[in-house]
Amino acid sequence: MHSDKLNNLEKRTAVSLASVFAIRMLGLFMLMPIMAIYGQSLDGVSPLWIGLAIGAYGLTQAAFQIPMGWLSDKYGRRRIIVLGLVIFAVGSVIAGLAEDIVTVTIGRAIQGMGAIASAVLALAADVTREEQRPKVMAVIGMCIGLSFSVALVLGPMVAESFGLSGVFYLTAILAIVGIIIVLTLVPSSVTKARSGEITASSGQIFSMMCNRQLLRLDFGVLVLHLMMTSMFIAIPVLFSKSGFAVSDHWMAYLPILLLSFVFMVPMIIIAAKKSQEKSYFLFAIGLLVASSFALALNTDFANIIAMLFIFFIGFNFLEASLPAHVSRISPAGQKGTAMGVYSSSQFMGAFLGGVTGGYVAETFGFTYLFASNAALAVLWFVFASGMVLPISSKRVSIPFDSDNKIDLESLIENICQCAGVIEATLVEDENRIYLKVDKQSYDEVSVNQLITNFN
Repeated sequence: MHSDKLNNLEKRTAVSLASVFAIRMLGLFMLMPIMAIYGQSLDGVSPLWIGLAIGAYGLTQAAFQIPMGWLSDKYGRRRIIVLGLVIFAVGSVIAGLAEDIVTVTIGRAIQGMGAIASAVLALAADVTREEQRPKVMAVIGMCIGLSFSVALVLGPMVAESFGLSGVFYLTAILAIVGIIIVLTLVPSSVTKARSGEITASSGQIFSMMCNRQLLRLDFGVLVLHLMMTSMFIAIPVLFSKSGFAVSDHWMAYLPILLLSFVFMVPMIIIAAKKSQEKSYFLFAIGLLVASSFALALNTDFANIIAMLFIFFIGFNFLEASLPAHVSRISPAGQKGTAMGVYSSSQFMGAFLGGVTGGYVAETFGFTYLFASNAALAVLWFVFASGMVLPISSKRVSIPFDSDNKIDLESLIENICQCAGVIEATLVEDENRIYLKVDKQSYDEVSVNQLITNFN
């Protein structure tokens, strides 16, 4: 019997994996609002090195994200997740012990090497039913967003009491807590055969990078996280110069983030109901352009608060919309690869934001940093204008095992002729047929009858 509710195993999976993911991201995010201030006490510090320290984890995250997913296919999800958390803890301790900016940056890079996102999502897929999987993924996604909000509040508070090293030691403790959760609460499962809907395929990466529609989204998430990371090289410093104590910065961040969510949610609902996703998507990019341009012109305290509010309305809308669009556009049976490339682009954006933001701030000043962000957002707006979103669809996977290899191509062609089928892919290694179908008109009976007759 099928149920439209999560069963106990799925609830346990959602809560435990979301907790692990959120704990790890909390440790990464806490540095963003405080590094530009507390990093000034480190030997060899400069705006460029501050940017490198903030963004260094992004480079190693981008490099290790897909390989760690592959390793989880071979050696088991939980082992790789624990390994990633151990690496993350080691990097945190190295950064906590550091007295110079170079060692802090090395520690941050090691933190990023513990890239567990793909293994966590693959484990979530392994132990959940396909029809319930989006709910589990949504819980994980919401917890990541919540961890960002908590980090902007908690980071300045911890740094005020225990300094920069205290923040890193706390991230190491959080990693240990994550390991305990994995070993005690996260369900144990036998890893399934690699699935193109879950983990990346090495043979498909190049084709995903050449898909123009996906490329627009990958470029978009890179720019989005580049802008967000580079902003935090400037914003904490500007707050402090305005006489706003670092320990009180959370009093600005928290209301801004909460109110931005309040304004963002109706945008998502209206965009979906009125089938105006692209228009609202471009509008959100326009908010990034406007806020960055306004910050380039005026860095008074009141203007910073107002523009951060506008920026995060756009940021939160785009952060929620981009992965959904990747899922819709990615070919049937290749979602794992598309999301792998997307995630790597996201973390590469964080790295580039730290590097370029630090360089521009050091060489030209904060005004040019905001102006360059505005210019990048304009470029993204132009690039995104050519985006074509498919009709609302869902994914269906059908187990398939047959010795008859002669007419497989004919079978797929016939399935594509069935009402509501947008795309069909047969993956022989997985003995499974992947479909992208129109939610309203999909003729499930005809598809199942074709497969039954073929066997």
